Amino acid sequence: MQNLTAFLQYHAARRPEAPAMLWGDATIGYADLLDRALRLSGWLAGRGIGEGSIVALVMKNSPAFLEIAFAASHLGAVLLPVNYRLAAEEIAYITGHAGAGLVLADDELAALAREVSCPVVELNAAMQSDSRVLAGYDTPPAAMAVRGPGDLFRLMYTSGTTDRPKGVTHDYGNLYWKCMDHVVDLQLTRDDRLCVVGPMYHVGAFDLPGIAVLWVGGSLTLLRDYTPEAVLATIEKHRATGIWMPPIMTNGILNAPDRGRWDVSSLRWCVAGGDRTPESRIREFTDVFANARYVDAYGLTESCSGDTLMEAGREIEKIGSVGRATAHVEIEIRDDEGTALPAGSEGEICLRGAKVTKGYWKDPDRTAAAFWPQGWFRTGDVGYLDAEGFLYLTDRKKDMIISGGENIASSEVERVVYQLPQVSETAVVGRPDPKWGERPVAVVVLKAGGELDYPALEAHCRKHLAGFKVPKELHIVDALPRNPSGKVLKRVLRDRFRDDA
Repeated sequence: MQNLTAFLQYHAARRPEAPAMLWGDATIGYADLLDRALRLSGWLAGRGIGEGSIVALVMKNSPAFLEIAFAASHLGAVLLPVNYRLAAEEIAYITGHAGAGLVLADDELAALAREVSCPVVELNAAMQSDSRVLAGYDTPPAAMAVRGPGDLFRLMYTSGTTDRPKGVTHDYGNLYWKCMDHVVDLQLTRDDRLCVVGPMYHVGAFDLPGIAVLWVGGSLTLLRDYTPEAVLATIEKHRATGIWMPPIMTNGILNAPDRGRWDVSSLRWCVAGGDRTPESRIREFTDVFANARYVDAYGLTESCSGDTLMEAGREIEKIGSVGRATAHVEIEIRDDEGTALPAGSEGEICLRGAKVTKGYWKDPDRTAAAFWPQGWFRTGDVGYLDAEGFLYLTDRKKDMIISGGENIASSEVERVVYQLPQVSETAVVGRPDPKWGERPVAVVVLKAGGELDYPALEAHCRKHLAGFKVPKELHIVDALPRNPSGKVLKRVLRDRFRDDA
């Protein structure tokens, strides 16, 4: 039985008062967390949710987020966490394409769900802190459905290279093999206390290592919103031993003027990275967190995150690397024909393993295109392996912009820009940004007599896209650079902006 409530029952029977979650000043023990999840499972069942139903969340971090995840799993339902930074139109597309039967939304985010085609339930602050306020303290639990490795656990929609996001499927095998790999690599035990500050709609917060800490009987401290001060104060207060943060958050802490005020000596590791981490950042991190190591990592939504992790003591020796593959992940570098390349050769990074998705929801064509034979997933990222198997990232094959840790498919933004009647052609590329890593920039060719300024572009894009996807600059040009076959040379545009940075 692989339902998430199975390991809650295990720990609740043996250590009922042991802390599972910490939320503000509240400590939620394993028995309490199990009770919340079971009461909520009964409430969901009363609303018609059962095996195979899809339950969408438009929520910030809170105890209820995890309680819903456990309750849905108990019923055999499928979790659909949605990025609350998206626009209402985007959320409506995702929930509609997935076939969601219910949307649960924080009351402050409920307006984002106004266009969805299924019932929406709003959660106020009390419900977010304890889902029994919503479900009822006396609601009978539902019966546990039987789930196995191949059963669907979760859908996560991610920006791809097309104009619509695609739904990544995660089964229970993916989830549990991910947990096992991270337990081994990070040496997790019941004594671990994870600070969860990234948004749990993201695999980084939910999965790296995320609920693997609960799997071994440790505890999660949840932060609803990120500030450098909140993270540092939480590490001190709850003696956190580990944390996952994207580079934008790590940099915020390293640049905080009063970062030395807090006792952060309990921290043993911080999983971060996903880009080429400079040596200076690792040394700065060590200055602040004297007892912790900076764990550069590489992973994808398609693989539940964390496919490689840097090994302790080799950070400087292997500077620029994102580590070696976890125990149950294989990595090969392949050329455009799918031929495996030797160490030191640059090509597309391909993954195979039990934590890698089987494909995309309701999309057999994109699923087929994403794999080489024998189950090798094509990441679209470019890099190489050294002789010891350490992975180095060098480029992105996919036409993707990464801003503040969020993927932005340029074609998705271009689709919206093209809706403006005065636009003849457009290309959206990433421009280096010292804070966000990259920021999206729109390069536009106007139709004869057409006029467009940045405020008009921004206002239009904000109606259809999440704020982080909205272009931060507009450049009007006479023509886009193209190769002899007519393909737009985005590399030329990126190089132009990189040279100007």
